[in-house]
Amino acid sequence: MVSERSLEVLRVIVQDYVSSREPVGSKSIVERHAFGVSAATIRNDMAALEEEELIAAPHTSSGRVPTDKGYRLFVDHLAEVRPLSAAQRQAIETFLGQSIDLDDVLARTVRLLSQLTNQVALVQYPSVSRSRIRHIELVTLAPRRVLCVLITDTGAVEQRVVELPAELGDEEVAEIRGAINGAAAGLSLADATARLRDLPDALSERTRTHVEPVASALIDQIAANRQDKLVMAGAANLVRTEHDFTGSIFPVLEAIEEQVILLRLFGEMATDQNGVAVSIGRENAAFGLAETSVLSSGYSASGADVARLGVLGPLRMDYSSNMAAVRAVARYLSRLLGE
Repeated sequence: MVSERSLEVLRVIVQDYVSSREPVGSKSIVERHAFGVSAATIRNDMAALEEEELIAAPHTSSGRVPTDKGYRLFVDHLAEVRPLSAAQRQAIETFLGQSIDLDDVLARTVRLLSQLTNQVALVQYPSVSRSRIRHIELVTLAPRRVLCVLITDTGAVEQRVVELPAELGDEEVAEIRGAINGAAAGLSLADATARLRDLPDALSERTRTHVEPVASALIDQIAANRQDKLVMAGAANLVRTEHDFTGSIFPVLEAIEEQVILLRLFGEMATDQNGVAVSIGRENAAFGLAETSVLSSGYSASGADVARLGVLGPLRMDYSSNMAAVRAVARYLSRLLGE
């Protein structure tokens, strides 16, 4: 166990090292922070922190740097999640508010999050396993051709052109639209697939002929989008912080290209009382990311969590500000999708 003052010393070591990237010594702590004790006393506190493996000496430096265990203690007990400035909040609302569809809003989200944090930003597409069909629209393009538009409650919109076996008028198209929505609207994608597969058998032979190709197209649309995927931005930020990694950054770059690895990591991260999950250093070793920290938060649509977004970077990052940015962007994205 370490004293309260030692924990405060750990806090300033983390903050000073993050801002300067220089190992922090007792003399600089006394000069820059009002502890009201001598450098010798601070050295004793640092010795206690080192004994607990919360800080370590890099090479032969007289200063100390946080370990991943030290960062974990900082994040869990010492970090203050500072709210974003009014200008930052306005930037989020303005930039994301200009989005035109789900693909655009997620692309904008990662660009914005990367700019706010100077880290690699990641956002997961809404999980199709939890999505429900909000509406299916049919738009006549030609007498024997319709555009089938699938809209989910998470904001996803999928379109496909369907060739019909015969020419249809507006009333017949409306009849098909009603049958399709009556069978699938409001259902999960998995349940909707089963209902759409059985739907033609429940209709008259004349209606069945027209409904079958539309139902088949919808089933294909659902199947094509069942794979979870990520959008990423800011990989160049890793290159800018290359000196924060002991070896080459290429293994990190290779790991983040494997979306299934990142999705699995997202799925295993537990959210804290601030609504943010943080996985640090050796906690990420199983994913090939032992020299990185990952911060994430869930976002939702229609009141239910559907996916996660976050940032990835070196252990030396501004956790307080980055946690605030991740949380704020997740909340605004939830609000935007809810609308």
